[in-house]
Amino acid sequence: MGGLLQPTPTPAEHERSNKLPVLIAFVGIAVIVLIAVIATRQKPKAQAAPPLYASNIKFSDFKMSEAQNFVGSSVTYLDGTVANLGDKTVTQAAVKVTFRDAYGQVAQIESDVPLRILRNNGPTEDAVDLSMAPLGPGQTRTFRLIFDRVSKQWNQGYPELEITAITTK
Repeated sequence: MGGLLQPTPTPAEHERSNKLPVLIAFVGIAVIVLIAVIATRQKPKAQAAPPLYASNIKFSDFKMSEAQNFVGSSVTYLDGTVANLGDKTVTQAAVKVTFRDAYGQVAQIESDVPLRILRNNGPTEDAVDLSMAPLGPGQTRTFRLIFDRVSKQWNQGYPELEITAITTK
């Protein structure tokens, strides 16, 4: 028969009963964090070798400029000269552009930026796709790369260019 008076738990029993829910909660949180870390971990991307014909393409005479677009935000342009030193006509090319900070660290990487050739259309110059103005063997043309946003950490130096895709005929 249960009486009104029950023995009060000793301090050791009281501590054990309070530690069990805390321990279970801690283990549960640790398991959730571990699952989240494993689920969000990305495998390192293998560095793809540049296309074989890329060694025949040379960039030079860089010029940087900035302008306001019709929305009022800044657009950064990288103009330069591209030369095809090979024996094929280039009809498409994309580059990886790496901007550095004041310490030489990567500030921003833009991947697969299409290489556009500048073409005179009367009083203006238009940047057109290489498919509209192919770069033949031995030819040199002026190109333009367009960036809607460049990191504020950029050191204002010329970025590094690396061809990531190229189509020839």
